[in-house]
Amino acid sequence: MMNVGPSGFNNAPVSRAFIVATGAFTVFFGIRDRANKLGVSYQDIFQKMQMWKLIPAIFAFSSTPELIFGLYLLYYFRIFERQIGSNKFLVFSLFSTIVSMVLQVLTLAVVNVPSSNLVSSGPYAVIFASFVPFFFDIPVSTRFRVLGISFSDKSFIYLAGLQLLLSSWKRSILPGICGILAGSLYRLNVFRIRKAKFPAPISSFFSRLPGLSTGSARVSPTRNVVGNIPSFASHQRNHTSVPSTVEPSEESVATLVSMGFDRNSARQALAQARNDVNTATNILLEAQSH
Repeated sequence: MMNVGPSGFNNAPVSRAFIVATGAFTVFFGIRDRANKLGVSYQDIFQKMQMWKLIPAIFAFSSTPELIFGLYLLYYFRIFERQIGSNKFLVFSLFSTIVSMVLQVLTLAVVNVPSSNLVSSGPYAVIFASFVPFFFDIPVSTRFRVLGISFSDKSFIYLAGLQLLLSSWKRSILPGICGILAGSLYRLNVFRIRKAKFPAPISSFFSRLPGLSTGSARVSPTRNVVGNIPSFASHQRNHTSVPSTVEPSEESVATLVSMGFDRNSARQALAQARNDVNTATNILLEAQSH
């Protein structure tokens, strides 16, 4: 499985808050034996006007398998908060949630099926919107074959996403697809959303929550971190560090630059990682956590 940088929630307070909220909402409705009533339908929104159901639909999963795979993916995708910063990641999460919810409501209006709980609840929007940058920005570092079938280290994440997408069949496919569309719109910079930021007091709110503080402030990914990149030996404590003589390829440098890192820092990290993009990404993320 891919290593995505420092363990835990260092420099990822928004992700941690989201995971805590998802777990708390899911357990709350499970204890009250109302998990089977989660989700939204045409009847809830357009006939009964139960708009409040949209709130738990953002956080609470309706089953334990959904919760397990959902929390795993939310935890993994914290890498994007470390890359773009908590402020922009909060914008990404809010934009994805709102756009996905609007698309789901519009779909319910078009389908016009009054059955109950037509759409699964849970943070499908943020999870499946994150698959868009995961597909485009996270490089493959290793490949292997099983029974003649080719896999990569990214395959495990795709399989977990597929399991979550099909967890409730028709009920979970719609929010998953809407999440992917929302992530695509964010990547296309619709309404210049990628330049939007929250005021500093709002963006720092999550890091000040009791029990959610990560202990260090996020460093901008575009900052030149030359001189702060830890030696490759710190990532391989049980091995002898060997100076790299591999010249970083321009393709690898371009990949890291597209992820928001400084070009000079990217070249230095690639040199330490012997041109391994995934390892270089981890080195840069580790540098930003200090």
